[in-house]
Amino acid sequence: MISTLNTGSRQRTLQCAGHRLDLSRPALMGILNVTPDSFSDGGRHMAIDAALAHGRRLAAEGADILDVGGESTRPGAVPVSPAEELQRVLPVVTALAAEGFLVSIDTRNPEVMRACLRAGAAMVNDVNGLRAPGALQACAESEAGLCVMHMQGDPQTMQINPQYLDVCREVAAFLAARAEVLRAAGVAAERICLDPGFGFGKTVAHNLALLRALPSLAALGYPLLVGLSRKSLLGAVTGKGPEDRVHASIAGALLAVQRGAAIVRVHDVAATHNALAVRAAVEESA
Repeated sequence: MISTLNTGSRQRTLQCAGHRLDLSRPALMGILNVTPDSFSDGGRHMAIDAALAHGRRLAAEGADILDVGGESTRPGAVPVSPAEELQRVLPVVTALAAEGFLVSIDTRNPEVMRACLRAGAAMVNDVNGLRAPGALQACAESEAGLCVMHMQGDPQTMQINPQYLDVCREVAAFLAARAEVLRAAGVAAERICLDPGFGFGKTVAHNLALLRALPSLAALGYPLLVGLSRKSLLGAVTGKGPEDRVHASIAGALLAVQRGAAIVRVHDVAATHNALAVRAAVEESA
C-alpha cells in the first residue's frame, strides 16, 4: 500500500528558504546548465557572464525558479568532481541569489549542496533522490525546498536496459518512501516536491505510461515537478533532434500540467509561459 501525505488536499505552496512559491498556478523552472556536455545546450553558458545573462533572461520570460546545474546527467554522462562542479556553479548561484531570484541547485553531490545552500540557493533538485551519503543531512538542516527524483541506475548505465514489473507503481512507491524518509529527518512537508524522472532509467513506453499516470502520482499529496523538455521521448515521438523539440516540449508541459504537475522544468520558458497563459485563460473563463 502506497502511503500519501495526510493533509486533506494537495499543497498549494512550496517553501524554499526565504521564498514561498505559489503553486495555485503551474510554476516554471528554467534550466540553466553551466556544463560543456548537456544534451541540448551544453557549452552555451559556461562563461559566468553568459550564465548570468541567461538566468536573468529566463526570469524575465516567466521562470519562477532558476535551476543551475554543473554536471550533465544525460545518458552516458561522465561524472565530474565536486571541486569542478563547484567551480562551475558557485559563482552563478551566488550572484543570482544575491539578485533575489529563487535559485535551485541541480546536483547529487552533498558537498555542492552545502556550499550552494550557504551561497543562497533556496532549493535542491537531486536526480539521485538525496540517497548519496550525507545528502539528506546537508539538506535537512537547511530551510530549502527539496525535489526528490526517481532514477533507475545512474546516468552512465540507466538507459542500457531499464526494466520494471509495473513502472507506475514502482516509481510511486519509491517517491512515497523517499518523502517519508525526509519527513522522518525533520523536513516539513511544505518543503518537498517529487519528480518521476522522465528519461532516467525508462524506455519510451515507461515514460508514456508515467505521463498517463501522473494523476496517481499527484495523489501522493506532494507537488509534482515534471521535466520533459527536449528529451529523447519527444524525439522518439516526433523524429526531431533536441533543438527542434520546442513544440513537442510545450505539448509535454501542457499534458503534464493537465495531469497534475505543479512545476514544469523547461528550456523554452517564454514559449511555455505563453502556452500556459492560454490554458489558464480558458480554464478561468469556463
